[in-house]
Amino acid sequence: MRFLGWGVLVIVLLAITLVVLLNPPASVPEGAVSQKIYQPGPYGVQLEIFSVKDKQRNTPLNGSYAGSPVRELSGKLWRPYAKAGKGLQEGNYPFVVYNHGFMSMHQEGAYLAEFLASHGYVVVAVDFPLTNYFAPGGPNLADVINQPGDVKFVIDRVLERNRKAKDSLYQQVDENRIGVMGLSLGGMTTELVTFDPRMKDNRIRAAVSIAGPARMFTEKFFSFVNVPFMMIAGDSDAIVPYLYNAKPIREKDPGSVLVTIKGASHAGFAGISAILFRWANNPDRFGCSSMKGKVERNDTPFAALIDEKAGVIASERQGYCVDYKHLPRAMRPAQQQMLATLATYSFFESLFNTDATQRLMFATYLQQTFANENKVVSVEAGNYRAALKL
Repeated sequence: MRFLGWGVLVIVLLAITLVVLLNPPASVPEGAVSQKIYQPGPYGVQLEIFSVKDKQRNTPLNGSYAGSPVRELSGKLWRPYAKAGKGLQEGNYPFVVYNHGFMSMHQEGAYLAEFLASHGYVVVAVDFPLTNYFAPGGPNLADVINQPGDVKFVIDRVLERNRKAKDSLYQQVDENRIGVMGLSLGGMTTELVTFDPRMKDNRIRAAVSIAGPARMFTEKFFSFVNVPFMMIAGDSDAIVPYLYNAKPIREKDPGSVLVTIKGASHAGFAGISAILFRWANNPDRFGCSSMKGKVERNDTPFAALIDEKAGVIASERQGYCVDYKHLPRAMRPAQQQMLATLATYSFFESLFNTDATQRLMFATYLQQTFANENKVVSVEAGNYRAALKL
């Protein structure tokens, strides 16, 4: 009996430990306005499996993988539903596609998707065929050239369902309020599908890149369309160095928004980091360690993108994972994810909210109050709302 008692105690302690590990404490923003905005929205959130197959484009040969005549895109769709008695709008919601990073998965941005859906957004995220963690033949950076086409295909299928009377998405999406966002290579995918004249989707009305590579994009690259654009980045990013990628954005795209989070790492923006690296000194140490071999196998992964007429030039890989075993302490992932959520939500609301007074309130919050209340944040903003005549 005494042994059974100790056994039960051990099981209980293990259960408590798992609960603590899998449920890191929520990070709370500074300031009353930020705290109010960071509250979950009034909508319930319904999660659906999302799976589509593009039979018009192939998945190329990749190492030991022979390729495929199609591109399979599977992931999740988050959509709001109006709770009884709340008097909420039903349907005609803004629609956002989330793009995951290299060696990651669609769940990476679930914290953003769930938050947006609770505030009345439809969000879709899929695994890209050759850059996700389990890609056949191994994750391959070069396949980013095909990912803007994947994003466009996802938009096509969602809008097709939006027009189909018996579909669960019927009349759920406002086709004039479409946004894209993504982290790391997904941020680069966001930049390409928004601005690159060879790959852009003209249905996109707003774009958010979180720590996306942008060094090879010139001012000309951002000149082909006038779409509101925001870059969110940490100044302690060891994987996509802030100095070469995020910092120059305001010069390249004067109407854009740059949100800098002091002490934020690169890997810390990925949702799983709030659990896996909760007590880590710097998540980028682990990110660099896992990526080094995968990236070095192809010294020019973005060569196929280079075209000066499109504003894409060759650039050296500088500052990438330098001395990554001795990185300084970074911000706790839960905190930088909270700040990224505030920035992303306020940006989209300043453009997509149907109430002009609310749009202005969120624009003012993003450009002024956000940084005033959260001292680790700085915001530089051009007249980004002019593109939508707001």
